[in-house]
Amino acid sequence: MLKKSLLLGSTFMMVAAAPVMAQDQEVDEIFVTATKRTQTLQEVPVAVTVTTADVIEKAQILDIKDLQSVVPTFRVSQLQNSANTSLSIRGFGNGGNNIGIEPAVGVFIDGVYRSRAAAAIGDLPKLERVEVLSGPQSTLFGKNASAGVVSVVTAKPDFETNGYVEAGIGRFNQIYGKGYISGGVAENVAVSLGGGFQNRDGYFTNLAQANDFNDLNRYNLRGQILWTPSDNAEFRLIADRSKLNENCCGTGVIIDGPFAAGQPNVGDIIRSLGANQPSSDNQFSYETYANRNSQNEITDRGVSLEGKFGFGNLDITSITAYRANDSDYVSDSDYNSLEFLENVFQEVGIKTFTQELRVDTSFGDKVDVLLGAYYFDEAIDQDAGIEYGRDTRTYIDLLAGGPATLAGIEDVLGFQRGTFFSDETRVLETFTQDNEAYSLFGSADFHVTDRLTATLGLNYTKDKKQVSIAGDNTDVFGNLDFQGADGVAVISTGIFLNGLDANGDGVIDVPDFFTASGGLIPFSAANLTTALGGGFGPAFQGYASTVIGQSTAVAADPSLNPLAGLFGLQFQPQQLEFPNSVEDGRTNDDELTYTARLAYEVNDNFNVYGSYATGFKSSSWNLTRDTRPFLADAAALQAAGLLPNNYVPSTGRNFGTRFAEPEKAEVFEIGLKARFDWGAFNIAAFDQTIENFQSTIFQGTGFVLSNAGSQSTKGIEFDSTFDPLESLRVTFAGVLLDPVYDEFTGAPGPNGTVVDLSGEKPAGISEVSLSTSATYTHEFGNGMEGFIRGDYQYESDVQIVDNIAGVNRSTNILNGSIGLNLDNGVSFQVWGRNLNNDQSYTSAFPGVVQGATVNGYPSQPRTYGASARYTF
Repeated sequence: MLKKSLLLGSTFMMVAAAPVMAQDQEVDEIFVTATKRTQTLQEVPVAVTVTTADVIEKAQILDIKDLQSVVPTFRVSQLQNSANTSLSIRGFGNGGNNIGIEPAVGVFIDGVYRSRAAAAIGDLPKLERVEVLSGPQSTLFGKNASAGVVSVVTAKPDFETNGYVEAGIGRFNQIYGKGYISGGVAENVAVSLGGGFQNRDGYFTNLAQANDFNDLNRYNLRGQILWTPSDNAEFRLIADRSKLNENCCGTGVIIDGPFAAGQPNVGDIIRSLGANQPSSDNQFSYETYANRNSQNEITDRGVSLEGKFGFGNLDITSITAYRANDSDYVSDSDYNSLEFLENVFQEVGIKTFTQELRVDTSFGDKVDVLLGAYYFDEAIDQDAGIEYGRDTRTYIDLLAGGPATLAGIEDVLGFQRGTFFSDETRVLETFTQDNEAYSLFGSADFHVTDRLTATLGLNYTKDKKQVSIAGDNTDVFGNLDFQGADGVAVISTGIFLNGLDANGDGVIDVPDFFTASGGLIPFSAANLTTALGGGFGPAFQGYASTVIGQSTAVAADPSLNPLAGLFGLQFQPQQLEFPNSVEDGRTNDDELTYTARLAYEVNDNFNVYGSYATGFKSSSWNLTRDTRPFLADAAALQAAGLLPNNYVPSTGRNFGTRFAEPEKAEVFEIGLKARFDWGAFNIAAFDQTIENFQSTIFQGTGFVLSNAGSQSTKGIEFDSTFDPLESLRVTFAGVLLDPVYDEFTGAPGPNGTVVDLSGEKPAGISEVSLSTSATYTHEFGNGMEGFIRGDYQYESDVQIVDNIAGVNRSTNILNGSIGLNLDNGVSFQVWGRNLNNDQSYTSAFPGVVQGATVNGYPSQPRTYGASARYTF
């Protein structure tokens, strides 16, 4: 807290010192639509950070991941493929690897909601600005804005002909080009067309047979038509299409650990089989081993029509949109050259229709009213699966204690040797989700006095989802019930005694079973005589016939079951398909959210506000192969005869969650906004809470979806702009956070365990995040102008994920650029990102069926390049 106070104090000292600086210029006034009305940044009583087109161009912000370098309250984590990114604001956010989890941070481009894939904002021609709204925004933006909103605004077509063409090169053989043209084609019709491409080699060297990882290969095309039939009517039609085909994403090994205590490290096991994996000794070598490309193909397209109509003091806005997104992902997801998981694949199709209608009016100069309705209809189809490779059985044999283990079980249960984990094993799933939602919302500003405004906003949202799951699983081993009949059959033969001297007498024999049973079957002369029968030869057969009852008890108790060590290798149990007679595959949520706010204009320089707002995020379904029925449904499913063989209600084994309950957010916030000739300063203090936070964590063999009881954050965020000289602009922004899990019992822990995280700090949320920049411009005369810019991003040290202790991240990144603009429209720029080559992990996860091994996604290394543009 002392460090936070000092940082905050230094910020205020900068504000206090600023008036002695240059005062003969004025900071540009920025207009925003954060409240769905056009207001200046200083007027709008919301914590919003704006990144202008000028900053995006000079800072070489190419996609939404780069945006976090200038907006410290915003963070993006890259996950296992190009489509999987997780967005957060003020530390709140989710999404990523599970297509069923809608993000808590809503992304809107020109008013159209993007429900899943993060936007490549650098591929949007003629950007005007990007607004990042902090805190729950559900009142005006609907069901999936419980953590905040990213609103991207592009320019409308111009009636005067203008445009640009640009080309650039960069490190790793990067080459890109883009262009834009706009102009009038009739008295009241203007059009624009923009497009571009970007190619780059991968910076992750693959030492096996596939191509290098983390390359870029993408293109985009976007066209607009603007029709203004009268002074009171305007129509804007937008159509776009983008595609990428990339090899992503490379991983490193942070910890090379054993599969289980007392065993060699997994890396040594893999190398003993003639394969390789990256070394934890050189974590940022950007080297990996993969047997095939990690194919990422994404095609995104859409069309929207915005209509605006004015009738006196009544303004009507309608936005109709249809979008489609198809993604195809194939990966070697064991992240080594072992032919273990030959293919992990996912094909997803998303089709989304949205309709928004707003009416904005005023009643004199005392009341402004905004009323609206929003409709959302989305269909998701996903085919996903896993294919085992030729080394799977060999690898599992080593983890199971040797080839005799699986072979012996196959013999006892009557399977042909080699059945378990054969290279013909396939796990296939088909998921569908139909989501229909609507919202009715309104907001009223009451101008109590010329300077005091009271705002009340309401939103009622109804959200319905219908989900289905079907599958085909040929993993025989995963369907064995080692706590039931299959376990009894194996235990009663005594074959588990292979290599087990349980009583430590130096001999592996029948008495070892009595010791291993933990006293359930006492070792006595009578029991031994019974077990041995007529001699040691037929001992196990005689034993099985006399103590089968005790074998049943031993199998049922995981603490006694000698086969319990194999449970972790049953990572692909049979899927219980639904809808079924017990699970209908439906959720039906509704919520009333609201905002109450007071805003006061102290004078022409200072505005203050205080607000309370709530937010809502609907139920999220687990659309992965790790979806499991709720334990509460076990009795009904068992009575209906629906439970697969390896589902154990008595211990909860293979039960889990189908969906996570809705999130409910609230925030108390006070803020100050100040604007002077020499600069501007905004600050907000907040206390924000999310009940039923939807958490998804990977545990080495699957994703666990669950609700945290409550997660809260108290904090301060600020941003400022200063012009100490006429030609120098300095920015300084930051967010100070104190996050905590108020309640999170039953949280996913390491290696499949369950832990209580109540009172703990959530992972991935830095307590201090700062960014600062300085841009110096110089007029050379004859219309020639140059600039030099540098920006710095800092994030304090933080544990990366909840279930991996000791794996932390901190960020110190320096970016820079130099540009020259000539009077003939030609400009040149040289740029660099991560110039200091800062090394950290954007995310981390337990190795896939690799015990204590931990993998991570390293941050992008230093990149640099140059570009030339002609503007007309």
